[in-house]
Amino acid sequence: MRKLYLVFGMALIFCLSGCNDWLDVRQETEQKEEEQFATYKGFCDALTGCYMTLGDKAVYGEKLTMSNIESLANLWNPFTTDPGTERSADYYLSLHDYESNAAREAMQSVWSKLFNVIVQANVIIKHVEENKDVFDSEAARSVILGEAYAIRAYCQLDVLRLFGQVPQKATIQVRLPYSETTAFDEKPTYYAFEDYVSKLKYDLNQAESLLKDNDPIFEYTFSQLNFPTSNLLDDSYLYYRQARFNYWAVKALQARTYLYLGEKELAYGAAMAVISAKGSDGNPVMTLSGASDIVGQGYKACPNECLLYLSKYDIKSVANILIGGNDVRANSTRLYITATQLADLFKGQETDSHNRYRYVWNRNVKDAANKSCAAILKYYFADNASNQMLYYQIIPMLRMSEVYLIAIETTKNLVEANQLYADYMRDRDVVLNENAFGSLDDVQGIIVDEYRREFFAEGQTFYMYKRLNIKDVLWYTKGLTEQDYVLWKCVSTEFNA
Repeated sequence: MRKLYLVFGMALIFCLSGCNDWLDVRQETEQKEEEQFATYKGFCDALTGCYMTLGDKAVYGEKLTMSNIESLANLWNPFTTDPGTERSADYYLSLHDYESNAAREAMQSVWSKLFNVIVQANVIIKHVEENKDVFDSEAARSVILGEAYAIRAYCQLDVLRLFGQVPQKATIQVRLPYSETTAFDEKPTYYAFEDYVSKLKYDLNQAESLLKDNDPIFEYTFSQLNFPTSNLLDDSYLYYRQARFNYWAVKALQARTYLYLGEKELAYGAAMAVISAKGSDGNPVMTLSGASDIVGQGYKACPNECLLYLSKYDIKSVANILIGGNDVRANSTRLYITATQLADLFKGQETDSHNRYRYVWNRNVKDAANKSCAAILKYYFADNASNQMLYYQIIPMLRMSEVYLIAIETTKNLVEANQLYADYMRDRDVVLNENAFGSLDDVQGIIVDEYRREFFAEGQTFYMYKRLNIKDVLWYTKGLTEQDYVLWKCVSTEFNA
């Protein structure tokens, strides 16, 4: 059995900027922490700072969606040599060489920024408890506190999924920090896997309990809250619930967590709660939206099925440099896939109708050798597109497509599995003329393929591989070992047998 240890010195030395400076070394003109949380607006601003940090390139603004995490899943066409610049990390991560400086530095920046957000959330949690008189209502206080717990849980889950041991039958044991500290120089407590998971579940349950019946999503629809022209609410912070941790996003996060832990009954219950939920108008709270979003509107990130997304105003410029867009040439440092890889990705699919194949990939691209390749268009949009903030400048964090796949994978009812998958495929403009699954044993293979297709450049495939401990992954001939799934080595100074 392997034991891993971390010398903590580098772990929580962070650098914040902009509206997040209230937590770091403060300039003379910045608010002190006590002043920040003396008003309700201060709490709202602090939470907004958390969401902005989540959109940083070091985490979900790039590394944990488009680049490094997808290189770990061997999804991009591999570089033949180290390309240098920022793509050097992708080269070494695709080789699962965690000794290289480039890979270590990239993962250390991810680690640091995740705990950056966690400490911010911890400070909010602390002051919500201490400054209860700031809030006009218990509902407002509960929403703020519930969002903070949910943000902490989201980040701590990804610390576990990226740096921790495989969730089932692990021979490499890892102790990880579950931070409840409110200062960057304060060392958090480290926990073994089961104890860490207990802390994670507690935070998720807290978030669910606090948001239940207090979140305005129980009174209004997502659509109503996205267009606050009729003064539905006195509190402007409570609009745009898809861009905040709302109750249904927490339920989806519970489903993701339980599935990762192998607790399928709980994952199924949480997923079906979201799928079957009805809104204040009597319609489903959220539905699959690919056919209407992608084909009807050109919203390739499927905003209308996002239970949670991050707003990122510069997402197009980030993506254009990194993964291309509508260009016809892939330069030497772009991340793309070959025409053969695209065919592999959609093998067995009806590509004449499949809307992801037809509209989400730019297939008219040539690489440096003038060979055909493909660039993903998930974050591309025309400069004159309307309502860019709501529909284009977003990073999906939790989507109904994932919720459906969780339900399909965890149901014990074959008829239900086939019906859910038929609904899922219909949203891709593919009509199934027969059942996809002859037995529940057939489900996993299709699920693996769907994760690769659906969440490309969203960062979920590596975690799917890891929870299933898959050895032979698409486009990586060497195969993945248990050690390849444990990135603790990137942020530790010792990796002892």
